[in-house]
Amino acid sequence: MTKPSQAELKILLDDETLAQSAAAWLTDLARSREGRLAIALAGGSTPKRTYELLAEPPFRDKFPWSRTHWFWGDERFVPHDDPRSNYLMAQKALLSRAPIPHVNIHPIPTVGLSPQAAAGAYEAELKSFYGAQELDPQRPIFDAMILGLGDNGHTASLMPGASALEEPRGWVVAVEGVASEARITLTYPALESSFETAFLIAGAGKRSALKRLRADDAGIPAGRLRAEGALRIFADVEAAGTVLG
Repeated sequence: MTKPSQAELKILLDDETLAQSAAAWLTDLARSREGRLAIALAGGSTPKRTYELLAEPPFRDKFPWSRTHWFWGDERFVPHDDPRSNYLMAQKALLSRAPIPHVNIHPIPTVGLSPQAAAGAYEAELKSFYGAQELDPQRPIFDAMILGLGDNGHTASLMPGASALEEPRGWVVAVEGVASEARITLTYPALESSFETAFLIAGAGKRSALKRLRADDAGIPAGRLRAEGALRIFADVEAAGTVLG
């Protein structure tokens, strides 16, 4: 298991170079893996440019689209056409602009059922894709997991104080009462089940949280993550600051 303090840290000049570096990492990783691929996307503003770059040359021409499946680490419990939707952001930036088979896109359901039922449905879909009911540390669900970092130290929708932080076995849970809308999120067991994991972190507002992440601070949700595979942090100089430079 890899702690955040053991992650490979790459400090980039600005948002654009961060996005370029992250897109190159993801493309190289996908091309190096054989067979069917699974990638979990993050929401938020920082990954958006990375997704846009993947849908443009030169990355678009290199990426193994036909064998890559796309999942989400978390989602706001709003319709997929709502401006707050993580799915909508990814759809506009990447999914609608790249040659991705529709059956390879696996959004979290958010309409016509309760948050708890949505979490159960997504967990069932993940287990069907994975082909087992229990996780094998030697066989991660995902080839790549993209994560963000909130200024309060949350990642995915693992929020400070949420009961989801203590979920030991479930793969997906509903998070209610800690944000303006309910969320559906992967739990630590599912988030950690990836061949490679990368945090994308930008902006001076993330500096304190990034410092705590790098210290494995269990007082923030992201600091408790223990990746089963390689762990990387792509941060711009504003987030890194002089402490990490």
